[in-house]
Amino acid sequence: MLKIVTSPDPILSQVCEPCEVGDKSLKRLAKQMAHAMYKNNGCGIAAPQVGVAQRLVVIDVDWDGEGEQEPIVLVNPEIVELRGEPETGGEGCLSCPGVTVPISRQPWARVRYYDLDGELWEIEGDGLLGRCLQHEIDHLEGRTLFESCDPVTRIEALAAYEEARAAGARPGDTSVEVG
Repeated sequence: MLKIVTSPDPILSQVCEPCEVGDKSLKRLAKQMAHAMYKNNGCGIAAPQVGVAQRLVVIDVDWDGEGEQEPIVLVNPEIVELRGEPETGGEGCLSCPGVTVPISRQPWARVRYYDLDGELWEIEGDGLLGRCLQHEIDHLEGRTLFESCDPVTRIEALAAYEEARAAGARPGDTSVEVG
């Protein structure tokens, strides 16, 4: 199984390279990413979070820990539209275990991407889906929760994260709320 990379690993601050659309090896990587995401109770994961600097994302905001898993795989996703007044909500991250950080994001997003067969699609959503799409695409641009929050919150979040790491926080843990 793939290991979740945690902050401050330098791969998390890299801008990822585009995937070759239709590359058959992406199917195996996406399957392994989905497995790591579900095992750690995540609703989204980006390739740099498993040590691969490519533009690949797997999300499943409907899975609640039980029942059928229906991951959506996005190859080379890009945000084409955001709408609404920014809303602040607590976000956790598999690569920043132990903390929940308040992040301000527009509530609705539309994303263009390729599927694993090389077909072009668009997905749009609000609520958790809109937030998750933006969060995972941030990873592809080299941004974590710490770069996505305001400067004062960042100082608090980094301190809380260091405490959580020292206490043994693992990917999927979101016990300390910042702010």
